[in-house]
Amino acid sequence: MAQQADARTEQVGLFLNPAAQRRVAFQAACGDLFGRLFVAEDVEQAGHILAQQAVGLLIIDLERYERGLDLAALGALVKGRNGAPVLLLCPYAAAGWLADLMAFGPLGYVIGPPQPAELQQRVRAALAPAGAADADADADADAAAAAAAADTGRLRRMLALRTRMQQAVLDLDSPDTLATRVCAVLCGWRGVVHASMFQTDDAGALVRAAQQGADLGALVPAGQPLQQSSLRHVFPGLLAACGGEFACLDAPEKADHAALAAALHAIGAGLTLGVPIRSGGPAAPLGALCLMFGGARALHADELQTLADLAQLAGVGLRIDEMSRDAEQLLARVTDLATTDALTGVANRRRGEALLEQEIKRARRYRAPLALIAFDIDHFKDINDRYGHPCGDAALRIVGDTTHAALRTSDLLARTGGDEFQIVVTHTNAIDALKMAEKLRAAIAATVFPGCDRLTVSLAVGQLADEESADALMLRVHAALARAKRAGRNCVELAMQ
Repeated sequence: MAQQADARTEQVGLFLNPAAQRRVAFQAACGDLFGRLFVAEDVEQAGHILAQQAVGLLIIDLERYERGLDLAALGALVKGRNGAPVLLLCPYAAAGWLADLMAFGPLGYVIGPPQPAELQQRVRAALAPAGAADADADADADAAAAAAAADTGRLRRMLALRTRMQQAVLDLDSPDTLATRVCAVLCGWRGVVHASMFQTDDAGALVRAAQQGADLGALVPAGQPLQQSSLRHVFPGLLAACGGEFACLDAPEKADHAALAAALHAIGAGLTLGVPIRSGGPAAPLGALCLMFGGARALHADELQTLADLAQLAGVGLRIDEMSRDAEQLLARVTDLATTDALTGVANRRRGEALLEQEIKRARRYRAPLALIAFDIDHFKDINDRYGHPCGDAALRIVGDTTHAALRTSDLLARTGGDEFQIVVTHTNAIDALKMAEKLRAAIAATVFPGCDRLTVSLAVGQLADEESADALMLRVHAALARAKRAGRNCVELAMQ
């Protein structure tokens, strides 16, 4: 033990951070663990020291650094170590550094802000391999084999997680929502006690869409907008959803928020992760995944990559859902354009004829009466010639609105020509349809039409006969409408069978 302690104190360390206060604090906390401890305020100075000294442990404090500006330079330092020990001090709200720098080489990390005792323990652990040269070779071989087996098992579990997430995202026939399926997959990760998914709803509000496992309860209420939550700057799930940054809180107290720490302890969360679901561009994140593990643990590079992959798959699912909704809305809009008269807003001729065919089949199936009312505006050509087409268009709209307001919800009004309309009247015989037509004639005659004289309409009513086709019924009703015109207009005629 004494030999190991001597070996440890002979180690050379290098601490890198641009803030003098951070360098002084590290020297005070951990300086006694090194035989010699160098400090550097920038990457250039750190590179010079590494070139001149046999540094056993490089400690990079990431506080005050920016990934967009400093990642390449810090990554070069990690890569230049060629596997020699590197320890990162990483703020929990900016844990995206971990995966980025692990891509340059192996390293350990401490999530900040660390307590002095935790920092000392992690530094000792990082120095330990250098002081274990006299370890038993067989024990080393056994440890290496066990580590390799653990790595293989972990990789298999990560691959299985990715596969399950792909199935959850692509299983569009599932009755569950995407968020619910995603949370179920995340809870399949060994050690996870809670999983939740945050996303932006149709109104643009960030909400907790689903959760599984331990209940967040009042900590992050379901269905409520969370952009202005008091926890958005400290809770990893909201940090990721609002800021687009991976967050890793390995001790509830590190958030420096008493209510949050108490809530996390209450549900047994030792490690809380927030993984942003990125939009694929400069836009704000689509949401975030939040995972809570029952105990603190170190994350390996393959696990960090798996987290990013799972979030990306969840983003694909959100975009698929969005495209599906857009496609449905577009289809509904196209259908509306294809079946609605643009001027009056009522059904067009195609829709009117299709519905008449449909209602004839239904009437015959249930042996129910069905009537058809056809009408047009009296002397409509004179209105266009005298007052202009804008006035004629307004008259058509008013006639359409007045007629629609007088109908039942089961009846369908369609514009079948320039000034011609028809009404499919369900569960109605000829006598009742005559009464409806007369009320409609009187309502239109009493309506004020700005810009032109009083308008009247001529109407015809016919009841569907046995074995009569839609075309035959329409021909019979339009023949009756012609008789109404010859009879002096502004009247109702019955189409006799």
